[in-house]
Amino acid sequence: MHSIKIFIILLISFVSTSLAQEKILFFQTDWGNQLNYDAFCARVKAAGYDGIEVWRPSKIDAQNNLKEAIARHELKFIFLHGTNKGLPFKESLEDYTNNLEEILKWNPFLVNCHTGSDFFTFEQNQAFIEAANSLSSKYNIPVYHETHRGRFSYSLPETNKFLTQIPNLKLTLDVSHWMMVHESLLQGQENLLAPVIDRSHHIHARIGHSQGPQVNDPKAPEWTNALEKHLDIWEAIIKKGWKENKGIFTVTTEFGPADYMPTLPYTRIPLSDQWEANVFMMEAIKKRLKLSN
Repeated sequence: MHSIKIFIILLISFVSTSLAQEKILFFQTDWGNQLNYDAFCARVKAAGYDGIEVWRPSKIDAQNNLKEAIARHELKFIFLHGTNKGLPFKESLEDYTNNLEEILKWNPFLVNCHTGSDFFTFEQNQAFIEAANSLSSKYNIPVYHETHRGRFSYSLPETNKFLTQIPNLKLTLDVSHWMMVHESLLQGQENLLAPVIDRSHHIHARIGHSQGPQVNDPKAPEWTNALEKHLDIWEAIIKKGWKENKGIFTVTTEFGPADYMPTLPYTRIPLSDQWEANVFMMEAIKKRLKLSN
């Protein structure tokens, strides 16, 4: 009888873990990638990722190569999209809307947008958000708006204004930007973070700090506090989503290359390996969530 109870407990544990794994997918950024799409996708697949996050190539040959590589290696894909801040508002909005519709026709898993500008008015930024949300409904594909310097969501208080006034605004949370903007690890800002946690549906996993959006090496002990703070926020978002049955949750590991990655002077040699940093982030999140590899 005792052995039967142990078996049941182990079975429940296994099922719970399996269900959790089905609710989270990991994507690798192609930011800084120097490989062709086929070689890159092969490396992504071998590392245990479920897909890639990428800007749509402008050239037809590159588009075809991307489609073939994704299909060959059975990967999902997220497209990045953004507002052209170099254009006047009306032209920028038209450009944003037209290009977003084109990439939605590819049927990506979701679209992550660098939306608006910190120099646009609230109403102008709202127009970008509403255009994106309208197309998201038309194509039944999620479109999320990334918290990012230089965009409508450049700060935590400013983002809360948009969340209050736009009920259907859904975020990609890259909290590393805010660590730098607010020169802190956002200690004591739980009230402002709560609405963000509730409305975040995709995560960019990179570790920032009070003086920059990316630490030189997330494995280094001097960054333990920053790492744990990011993991605390991400865990709260993911577990809240699971509890509320929001469906599959997605995470893109997004440590960037030089010069986003800190480098040595003169030689510009990166202080750590971008790929290793991103794989470490995936493993750290799995460990925090108690997911098996």
